[in-house]
Amino acid sequence: MPNLRVALCQIDPWVGDLTRNGDEVVRWTKQAVEAGAQLVAFPEMVLTGYPVEDLALRRSFVEASRGALVELAGRLADDGLGGVPVVVGYLGRSEHASPRFGRPAGSPQNCAAVLYRGEVVTRFAKHHLPNYGVFDEFRWFVPGDQLPVLRLHGVDVALAICEDIWQDGGRVTAAREAGAGLLLVVNGSPYERNKDDLRLELVRRRAVEAGCALAYVNMVGGQDELVFDGDSIVVDADGRVLARSPQFEEHLLVLDLDLPAASSDHTDGLLLSDGLHLVRTELGDEPSPAPADRLTAGIAPRLSDEAEIWAALVSGTRAYVVKNGFESVLIGLSGGIDSALVAAIAVDAIGAGNVHCVSMPSRYSSQHSRDDAAELARRTGLHFRTVSIAPMFDAYLGATELTGLAEENLQSRLRGTLLMAISNQEGHIVLAPGNKSELAVGYSTLYGDSVGAFGPIKDVYKSLVFRLARWRNEEAERRGEVPPIPENTITKPPSAELRPDQVDTDSLPDYDLLDSVLDRYIEGDEGRDAIVAAGFDPAVVDRVVRLVDTAEYKRRQYPPGPKISVKNFGRDRRLPITNRWRRG
Repeated sequence: MPNLRVALCQIDPWVGDLTRNGDEVVRWTKQAVEAGAQLVAFPEMVLTGYPVEDLALRRSFVEASRGALVELAGRLADDGLGGVPVVVGYLGRSEHASPRFGRPAGSPQNCAAVLYRGEVVTRFAKHHLPNYGVFDEFRWFVPGDQLPVLRLHGVDVALAICEDIWQDGGRVTAAREAGAGLLLVVNGSPYERNKDDLRLELVRRRAVEAGCALAYVNMVGGQDELVFDGDSIVVDADGRVLARSPQFEEHLLVLDLDLPAASSDHTDGLLLSDGLHLVRTELGDEPSPAPADRLTAGIAPRLSDEAEIWAALVSGTRAYVVKNGFESVLIGLSGGIDSALVAAIAVDAIGAGNVHCVSMPSRYSSQHSRDDAAELARRTGLHFRTVSIAPMFDAYLGATELTGLAEENLQSRLRGTLLMAISNQEGHIVLAPGNKSELAVGYSTLYGDSVGAFGPIKDVYKSLVFRLARWRNEEAERRGEVPPIPENTITKPPSAELRPDQVDTDSLPDYDLLDSVLDRYIEGDEGRDAIVAAGFDPAVVDRVVRLVDTAEYKRRQYPPGPKISVKNFGRDRRLPITNRWRRG
């Protein structure tokens, strides 16, 4: 049985940075070749970054991507790496019109190519285009209609791109029909909670359906609201896991695979399942026996639920700050749990020396909240200052009469204005502290606590905020470090402290109850009647549904933040602002 040493390069591409991404492909290919790899693979659209969204509609960017691909093939050869085939994702275009989709020749395509001996030896486009959740690929791309198969070292390797294995049939079935010994899939699969388990079962099932081993390489890092968790996997033809990369880390996975010898004599153009045409590429070389120094990659341990979410929030925050050219962040540190959690995430993401926090007390701010904010700063080592908004608040009240909610919101807006002024003056990027529960029901102030360029816990329900705070402190203790978040911050009743003795439950149901209803209404898309039928108090459900529906305009103006749920606000959940339907 021939042996093939495969390298999966789980890396973090930057959208639009063709030069940097090309450099990374060369660097990681060199490491793979030094490890003896005979086939090297990178994630989906690694050359352009992913997703490129409407950049795909710019002809100049498409042509730049195609040119960079050809240049990369030559560069790999010039660096002595041309003797190993390298699979690279990029932004391409169709050679023929697609009447079925009403698209002309030259339309953008989500493509991958094989680079070998200084040439682009084969190109192919994604066949199944996702158009659900965060994906909108029919807006940008036309699908491909080929099954590319490489014959390399006596083995037939079929190639696919991400969604090609999430849908039934297609390249999975076609790989079996073509007699492939390995199905290699390049991916840009975003993170969401519990997706690693779903992904593993998918890969195992598709390997069995294809009748061959399956190698799945995914990217890491963050792009705007999306976070990529890696979790590259290799399974055998029976779905048994042979190797698995760590989550949220760049990683080179190299292993030897014993694969069936190529036996199919199918020729180019053979029509396979789902209208796919077989395209063979002969790369020569005799079958390789199992080497004496056989490589068997390990199976990285899985993260706990809290550790996984924390890694996603940290990765997403770091990527947004760094990739947008900033070096430091600014946070309004109130002493409450939301801003405390955001500060802890920021410290883990970019280091305490790059995190600046401001306490902005008013006449209603409690001493314990001021102390808790200062204590968090002491524990973490971040930069901390206090600027009272009391004089500004008094000046406003002296100029105009404000009471009730207007008086409360004025305090929040003064803090927002102050944060943005410091941001302008000192060059920090402001992080907004709002959580998903508050955003869902509109419990936030426009141009106040909603100001900022990024919201690290935008997709985190309040009940999960508490869980993460406790987990992060426990993790610090396990490492022998000082827990970053003061215990009083976690245990005291949540309060905006905008009036005397205020607590959140004055305005909202208990957060555990609120989050249970929100999960059904938002993540589950259940209507009011269905939620009531599940046993919830009709009055509570009616109130929550009304609050969610009337707060859409606020959510549209909130900054982006890392997606960790099945349905985040923004890319996933898209409802009209002006909307008279009030039955959930």
